[in-house]
Order: sequence, then C-alpha cells, then structure tokens
Amino acid sequence: MSKIPILWVDDEIDLLKPHILFLENKGYQVHPCNNGREALELIQESPFEVVLLDENMPGINGLETLSELKQIKPALPVVMITKNEAEHIMEEAIGSKISDYLIKPVNPNQILLCLKKLLQHQHLVAEKTIQNYQQEFRSIALSLHDLNSHQDWIQFYEKMVYWELELEHLEDNSMLEIFETQMQEANRLFSKFVEQNYPDWLGNATNTPTLSHHLMEQEVFPRLHSHKPTLLVVIDNLRLDQWKVIADSLRPHYNLTSENNYYSILPTATQYARNALFSGLTPLEMEKKHPDWWKNDTDEGGKNLFEKEFLGANMLRKNLDIKWSYHKIKKLSEGRQLLKTLQNHSQEALTVVVYNFVDMISHAKTEMEIIKELAADNKAYRSLTRSWFNNSPLLELIQKAASLNFQLLLTTDHGTINVKTPSSLIGDRETSQNLRYKTGRGMTFEKKQVMVANDPNQLQLPRLALNSQFVFAKEDVYFVYPKNYNYYAKHFLNSYQHGGISLEEMIVPFVALTPRS
Repeated sequence: MSKIPILWVDDEIDLLKPHILFLENKGYQVHPCNNGREALELIQESPFEVVLLDENMPGINGLETLSELKQIKPALPVVMITKNEAEHIMEEAIGSKISDYLIKPVNPNQILLCLKKLLQHQHLVAEKTIQNYQQEFRSIALSLHDLNSHQDWIQFYEKMVYWELELEHLEDNSMLEIFETQMQEANRLFSKFVEQNYPDWLGNATNTPTLSHHLMEQEVFPRLHSHKPTLLVVIDNLRLDQWKVIADSLRPHYNLTSENNYYSILPTATQYARNALFSGLTPLEMEKKHPDWWKNDTDEGGKNLFEKEFLGANMLRKNLDIKWSYHKIKKLSEGRQLLKTLQNHSQEALTVVVYNFVDMISHAKTEMEIIKELAADNKAYRSLTRSWFNNSPLLELIQKAASLNFQLLLTTDHGTINVKTPSSLIGDRETSQNLRYKTGRGMTFEKKQVMVANDPNQLQLPRLALNSQFVFAKEDVYFVYPKNYNYYAKHFLNSYQHGGISLEEMIVPFVALTPRS
C-alpha cells in the first residue's frame, strides 16, 4: 500500500526526526521543509494530502505562508502548529481556513490522531454507517411483518428516512440499493395495511390516526394564543425526508418542540388533502356543506381557490374568535411582499402561509429535461429542495418571524413518490387525469396494483355519477392509457407523482418550533 504524502514545515525540522520516523512507520511519507518559501514551491510541484505548518518561522512566518498556500491550493488541509496561544493568532489562522491546530510541544500520537481525523474521517464514518445498517437490516426486515398500527408505520417510516439520509453520504451506492429494495417491500406491505384499515379510519373507528381533516383541530388550534403570534407554513408536496434536510437551516433561529407526523387522506392530491386540512372536513362533507367552494375532478376551474374561506368556516364552527390572515405564495414577488409586511401581522394569533415551490419542482421534473437531470433520484430531489429553501424568501420570512417572536408550525398536505412501474388503465373521457389515482365509470385496470373504492362515499369521497368509482395506485405504480402506451410510460417514468398509496405520499410532517430568542 502506498504511503500518504504529507509536508511538514518547521524551521527546526531536524529536531523532529523521531516524530517523522514514527509517522513513516504508521504509513505516512513525510517531506521535511524548514521554511515557508520552499514549502510554497513544493506544494506546486508535488501532491500532498496534508501540510503540518509551524506558526513561528523566520522569513515568511506560518500565517503568511498559510495565506499564500490557500491561494495556490484552497482545498489542501493545513494543521497549524504553534507555541503561541494568543487568541488573535488562532482567530487569524482559523479565518484563513486551517483544518486543525496543535499547541507545542506536540507528541507523535497527537499528530497521528490529528492526521487520522482529517484523512480517514470520511472512511471511518462510512465504515461505521455500513456496519450499523447491516446490523439494523435484519431488525428492519423482521419488524416489517409486525407493524399493526398506524403509529407503528409512522415510527417505521421515520426510521427508514433516517437510514436513507445516513446512507446517501456513502460513495458506494450498494447499501442504498439494498435500502431501496427494503423500501419497496415496505410500501407493498403498507399498501395492504392501508387497504385493510383506511375505510375504518373514515368511519366510526376510535383508534384512528391524525388525518388531513383532523390536523387543524388536533395540532394547530390548541397551540394558538391570543397574546402570541403563530406562523403556520404549509409547504405543498413536502415529504418527510425533505423536511429533515431543511430542518438544519432553521436551527439557528428556532428550537424544535414537537414532531407529530400525520397521515394525508386519499387521494393524496392537493385539491383533496389541502382543502381537507383547512376546512376540517372530508371531501364528501365539503361537497355537502360548501358546494359553491368544492370542485370535483371533472369540474372546470381551480380546485384550491377557497382555502381561506374553508379555514374561516372551520374556525367559525370551532368558535375561534381570533385575528388571522391567509397568504398563498406562488411567485418570488409575493414572498418578498409578505416579508416586508410580516411585522404588521405580529398582532395576529395566526398567520397562514401556503408555499407552492416544492410542488412546482415535482411537476417541472415531468416536463423539463433540466429538472429531470437535477432531480434524478431522491438524493438529488432533496438536494434541490435544500438549495431552493436556503435561497428562498421563505427562509428569510422564517428568520424574521423568529425575530418577531412568532411560534412556527410547519407542515404539508401530502408527499410524493418517484414512480417506476407503469400500469395500463382504460377509462372514458370523463375519467380524471391524475397518474396516481383515477375516478370515473367503467374503468379497466390491473387489480393487484390498485386499491378500489366502488362506493366512494365509504371513503368520504364525492360520487361523480351513480356508478363511478375511485382507484388508487399502490407502491410506485403510475397509470398509463393504452393509446401511445410506450411513449407515455417512458415520458412519466422516474417522475415524482402523488395521489396514491405509499409511505412517501401519506406519512407527512407536522412540526412545532419556538424562537430561540
């Protein structure tokens, strides 16, 4: 095995021969150098993994050498070795992006540990991650067949999201491929669980999960106080894993106080799930109580135009007499405008913000080649979400809300899944267009790949006609009409869709946070 080349720069390098021999016996090739100017020439000529740099040298000193070195090779790790513990020296060194520093006198083991931390950290972390997942793999496989309650499935999915985020940091994708196989099996069993239990959740069963139409009453309204402002942010189409990757950006401003993930209703689509969230009603109840606001799939016009009215009616039924406002952000300019006026809302008990960007990403991935490349898989999809969030007016809005002492509640209406299995479905012209669920009459489909509601009313869904039905795609299935089947199967393959039954679509985040200030 070839030795790891390091450069050691010290004007008393000859006195460090015992240290050098020790490191060479441990697998390092140490290149000695006694001045900064020669060191700068050497790093231009030879590849080094790390530079050990003395701070106090004649000629150009360590800090001056460091400054020039970083201009030549900005990514090269540098360990500063110094006798001087003065704070300004350390601040200057750290500001110049040293990787670590050691205080003289140093012993060989100190240096060895420092080098291992710098050079083997990623490898050691990867090795430990693989080892831990291998130990957990059997436990996950066995537990899959013992998940009997809605809470069991939430806890299981939270664990799987944790492992997916851990495994994505590995250079070797083999563990992630094994994980994806486990997720496929999990979604197969979850679809069975939902098929068996979902009708009871919409009936009179007592042990039901928090569903979309329960969320405001169970999680939001109890947290409202007339003397303290609350900002409720609903990010359309935000999956649990996407929440986890944007959570880090909130930590400087907010403390997480609770995370009560809940179930989106079926269909896991905006017009059903988000209207149910705000109204506190099932789709069937919305159609009956507010026929002027509710629109079915076959109706013309926007399906989410009356969220504010639904929320107002919900609060009126609950006798909530508070100041509140509702804002839907579809464009950058709308986000900027709300940011400017947020202080005016600090006297409200509830300020609701619906943000549509993540939903736009999923739809754009279907139609735009550049988005297909940028969000090729779940890892890239999360990365794109994080990048958007960190540069969006929404993060600025949340930062300002923290400074104004807003409580923050963050949630979504449903998630989304990367679809990979096309399935033929035949329907008439009145059949709805969504790729993960269909409603219509006389539909023909692959029965094993769907959950069927022959009586939509039993699932608290409107019946479009006397003999209309709903079908929901399971796992990663998406519906394709037989006409031009191959074209559309290829066109929608590996796109992010919602409306059906999967862990990613149905188990979604609700978090409560308090400002650090």
